[in-house]
Parts: sequence; C-alpha cells; structure tokens
Amino acid sequence: MFERLGHLAFRRRRAILVLAALLMVACGVVGTGVFTSLSNGGFTDPGSDSTRAARQLATQIGRRDADVVVLIRSADHTVDQPAFRQAVTATIASLPPRHVAHVETYWTAPAPRLVSADRHATFAVLTLAGADDDARRADLHALEPALRTPRTGFTVRLGGEAVVYDAIDAQVKRDVERAELISFPVLLILLLLVFGGAVAAATPLLIGALTVVGALTVLRLLTLVTSVSVFSVNLVSMLGLGLAIDYALFVVSRFREELGRRNDVAAALAATMATAGRTVVFSGVTVALALASLLVFPAMFLRSMAYGGVAAVLIAVLASVTALPALLAVLGPRIDAAPVRRARRPARHASLRPGGWERVARVVMRHPWRVVLLVVPVLVLLGVPFLHAQLGGADYRALPARAESRGVAQQLRADFPQQGQSVLTVAITSGAPASSAAVRREVRAYLQRVARVPGIEGTTMLGQRGHLTAAALDLRDDPQTLSARRTLARVRAESGPPGTQVLIGGDTARSADLLGALHHRLPLMIAWIVMVTLVLLFLAFGSLVVPLKALAMNVLSLSAAFGSLVWIFQDGHAAGLLNFTPSGYLEASQPLLLFTVAFGLSMDYEVFLLSRIREHYDQTGNNTEAVAVGLQRTGRLISCAAVLLGAVLAAFTTSEIVYSKMLGLGIILALIIDATIVRSLLVPATMRLMGRANWWAPGPLLRFWERYGISETDEPDAARPAPRLPAGPSARSSDVAA
Repeated sequence: MFERLGHLAFRRRRAILVLAALLMVACGVVGTGVFTSLSNGGFTDPGSDSTRAARQLATQIGRRDADVVVLIRSADHTVDQPAFRQAVTATIASLPPRHVAHVETYWTAPAPRLVSADRHATFAVLTLAGADDDARRADLHALEPALRTPRTGFTVRLGGEAVVYDAIDAQVKRDVERAELISFPVLLILLLLVFGGAVAAATPLLIGALTVVGALTVLRLLTLVTSVSVFSVNLVSMLGLGLAIDYALFVVSRFREELGRRNDVAAALAATMATAGRTVVFSGVTVALALASLLVFPAMFLRSMAYGGVAAVLIAVLASVTALPALLAVLGPRIDAAPVRRARRPARHASLRPGGWERVARVVMRHPWRVVLLVVPVLVLLGVPFLHAQLGGADYRALPARAESRGVAQQLRADFPQQGQSVLTVAITSGAPASSAAVRREVRAYLQRVARVPGIEGTTMLGQRGHLTAAALDLRDDPQTLSARRTLARVRAESGPPGTQVLIGGDTARSADLLGALHHRLPLMIAWIVMVTLVLLFLAFGSLVVPLKALAMNVLSLSAAFGSLVWIFQDGHAAGLLNFTPSGYLEASQPLLLFTVAFGLSMDYEVFLLSRIREHYDQTGNNTEAVAVGLQRTGRLISCAAVLLGAVLAAFTTSEIVYSKMLGLGIILALIIDATIVRSLLVPATMRLMGRANWWAPGPLLRFWERYGISETDEPDAARPAPRLPAGPSARSSDVAA
C-alpha cells in the first residue's frame, strides 16, 4: 500500500503540489481568522450541580455574575463625599444600557464590602447582557470606551471574569505569534545543521507551515458546530509545527538514504514510503488516539485540546505522505542543493558501521541490571513531588502579573476586607411557591444553619421567583484552596429545607465538581490508552511483551516529569527565572493534557526505534545485535527530532499565560527524560534482560500479526521475512553482547 503511495506521489507530483499550494492559501485565509470564533473558559463540568445552579439562577432570577468589576479610586475624595458619588453615577449613566443587564454600586445596594478600608475606593459590579461568551465579549468591547473615559481626580481599572478571559484571549494570540516568530528561524538553523543544505532544511518547514494552517482551519470549522477553547491554538501550533517537522525529518532522511542506494527517484520514493512513510502513519495514529482519550472528559477545555491535537497530528501525517513525497519527487537529487557544508549521503550499510549510539547500547547491554537498578530509582525519586500535588481551577493568576484585570483581583482582596475571598451561590427549589410563609421560614432556618459552618462568613438573599430562592454565602478562603473545598463539602452535607432541592454553585463549587468529574472519568482515559498501546504496538511488532514494557517505562518517565512540574509550578521554584507567579496548586486539567501529549510523543519515538530493531531482528534472529543496530540507525534521527520539537516547545515557554508555559516546559522535560534515560538506557537494558522473549506472542496472535501486522522494512509488503522466534523465551548463545 505505502509503496504504491510512493509511486502515485511520483506520477502525480505536480498535481499534488498545486493542490497543496491552493489548500495552503485557502487555509491561510480561513484558519488565521479562528481567534474571533474561539471560546473562553471551558474549565467546568456542564452536567454538574454547580452548572445547574448557575443555569437556574440565570433563567429564573437573572444573572448576577461579576462580568466586569469597575474599581474606582481617588486620592482626594472618599466615598462619603458627593464628588465621589457623582463620578461613579456619571460613569454608570454613560454606559449603553443594551449591553448591561445589572449594575451594583455602593449607592444602589449599600454594603460595607463595596468600600475599601481607607474609604478612598469602591467598585461597581456589572453583569453583561449577552447570553453567551461571544455576546458578552462584544458587550465588554462596547462598554470599554465609556468606562475608560478619564475623570479628573479618579482612576478607573477594570477586572472581572469577562475582562480576565478577554485578556487571556488577546494574550494567547500574541504568545502564538511570538512563539512562531522565534521558532521558525531557530528551526531553520537547526535543520541546516542536520541536513547540511538549505533545500533539505526548508522542506520540513514548508510541511510544518501547511500543517499549522490546516489544523487552524479545522478548528475554525469545528467552531461552527461546537465550542472550542482559545487554548487549543497553542497545542495546534506546538504539535502541528513540531510533529510535522519531525515526520518530515524522518521521511527526507530516508529518501536521501534510498536515493544514495538506488540513484532512481521513483524507486527511492517508493522505498521511502514503504518504510519511513509507513512508520510515520502508524506513529501519527498512535499519537492521535492518545490525544483522543481527552474526549472522555466533559470539560470543554480538554475536549478542545483533543480536537486541536488530533487535527494537528493527522494533518501532519497527511502532509508528510502526500505533499512531502510529491515535493521530493520534483526535487530528486536537488534535495541536496544549496549546501552550507559538505553533505555526505549515507551509503546502503553506513548505519551498520559501529558508531556512538551502538557503543552506548553495547555498554548498557553488558551491565543491564546495574543500569536498571540505577535508573529506575532516579525516575521514582524525580516523581516523588507529584505525591503532594494540589489541584485546583483556573483563575486570574493564569495572566502575567502586569495584567490590569489580575491587578484588580489582587487589589480587591487586599483593600476590601469585607469583600471575602469568594461566594457560593445557593439555588433552593421548593414544592410550594418561594414567597409562601412556610417556605420562607424553612429557607431562613436553613441559611442560618449554613451560616454557622466553619469557613462561611455570612449570607445574603439574592431574590425569589416562582418556586426558586437564591442566596449567596461568603467564603473566608481563596476559592481554589483545599480549605475552601472542605467548606463546600460541609455546606453540601447540610440537609436542605424539607421538600426542596438545593444546588450549590460558585467558583469553589465549579472547581470541586470539575475535579470530581475528572477523577470519575480518569479510569476510562487510562483504559483507552492502555488498550491503544497494546493493540497498536502488537500490530507493529508482533509482541505482547514490548507494549507492556513501553507502558511501564512511560509511566516512570512521565511521573518524573510530573514531579518536576509540581516542584516548579506548584512549589514555585524557578518562578523568577520563568516569570510566573506560583498559585500553590496545578490547574486540574493540565496534568491530564500533559500526560496524553507526552505519552503520545514517547510512543511516537518508541515506534521509530523499535521498528528498526524489529527489522534487524527479523533478518538475523539476534536480539542483542538488533538492539545495538536499531539504536545506531535511529539514535541520531530521534535525537534530532527531539531537539527540533524541543525548539518549538521552548518558544512556547516564553508565553505569558502560565498554562501554556507549563505545557511547553512539561513536554520538554518529558522529552529530555525520554531521550536521555529511557531510549538510551532503559530500552537497551530491558531488551537485553528479556532477550528473545521481547518478541513473544501466543501462536494464534503471531500468525495474525504475520498476515496483518505493520512494520518498517526495506522489502516489499509481500516479501517481509517471517520472524525467527525460538521455542523458549530464554536467550541463546547467539544473543550475547558483542
């Protein structure tokens, strides 16, 4: 199949390139407009009690969310003076009424919480009229000119949920643009060093650009039918550019190798597709299926990451096996044109000559137990900090310290002692009308009980409508802390009024409900990833042992990466160096996202390495020799691929959104651990210890694999040699380290 794909790409090369160019232009026009269609937030469970409470309050009482907080301060006046009231009243009166659903100020609803301790500042709370995030964003932009009109003697700063998410949206766009401006020149320099020629170096960048605009276009189309998080653009840029360049690196390198063997462009292209092309497709499917596991979670943020990640990976694969071979067919030997240094195309068996990677493998396989007993404890030790990981929800601290909306949130906490840290909203639905004396009496008694719960500082009635009563509970603690969630649990444990349904909402409830949903669905995600790994790696290598070892080593390497993230982002080490403010917890969805991305990439490189090992083992039956040769053939390429992907990710660690920084750095750490410890040390050591048992499978499964399996080989599909398996799992004398 893949050999035929190579021949087809050669015959139709110009038509394929013209179509790819047209698609790239069209996607460039459509895809780059995706930012105006993306949604904010997405860190909630849409089926949770907190979401149902918010929905009930919005439809029956009316939304009272703090979409915009207008913080007004004067050095010359206090809130008790008429000039202050006039300034606030004039500001509110200047707002276009169709964009505002509700306004609360110190003078419309007098409350101590609305006045600062020094009485020189107050804030107004605006609930925007829009029915969804996009409409509220438009409301905010319409109101900003009036809110920011200078008034002598007064300063006005804007905060609130809508302002925070609008700032995040704008910052993500700036971060992506900056990261791409940084990464493209760096990648070009690295590719010049890898290939030694400008043409070969530019080819992967073209495929990367095609992948990114194609994946952005897919996101734009998805926004027509579902909500897609703005954060998905970061993942599309990271994975789309990084994986496309990695895949192109493997394909171009194999093409140059085959061209040196055959000096026939058509034959070299067919052989490249039958080997590297086949493995690229298989590896890409593995990464895409790992990312698809995020779809089991209800949060829009994680589902959006699955959409963007799968789109980026599959388009990278598609471009690498269609547009790239067509381009190689046109270039032919000119792939080595415009050399920047003398390039030496490898001869047919150059990779079999002893080299650095082979020597590393042989040293490791002489002392496999020592390597395992040294490396495994190191990985476990690195993962220990993850045992005390604290998880929480997203808030204003995702923004850089200089962001105005973040500053407003911090100032409210510091200057308004009566403000409290957060609010729990209570929706009480009764069988009788809420205005009846009996219901009012029972509701009052219930609110008095919950007001005595430790951690609750007071209660406020929000209104009654029909059978619904709404109230607010002031929390003493930061809404994302464990103590706030314990207070929530105690409130929810209180029995509601007889014959009523009580739903608790608010920031703390949304975070707690999301954590519960993630915990509930986590086994499904793990089961999916385990099943995908077992099935796909068996199809690739005809073994049941290899997939189980891959799972174990990935768990070790990823736990080490997670432990490092806790040490850095939760505990705050290197916060100054990386320019972020530690919050004392990790946003709950980030470890899950990092796990799927890093797991997929680890499996990606595992497939490239083990495919070469399996190929040589099929030819010789010598496990130790196959490991040494496989590592020699792929060590440099995998290292180069990891460095190139790391360069892309490093550009994204410059992001001023802490979640993007965390994702980029987390994947870099996972790649470093995977490349320096797992691939170089643990894989050779464990494969030496298992010997020929690495390739064991029951007879029926082995026969199935011989007929339907997928592997990289220089031979045509029909001529793949049968594996040489011994009667027992123990190593034979031929399987001794050289």
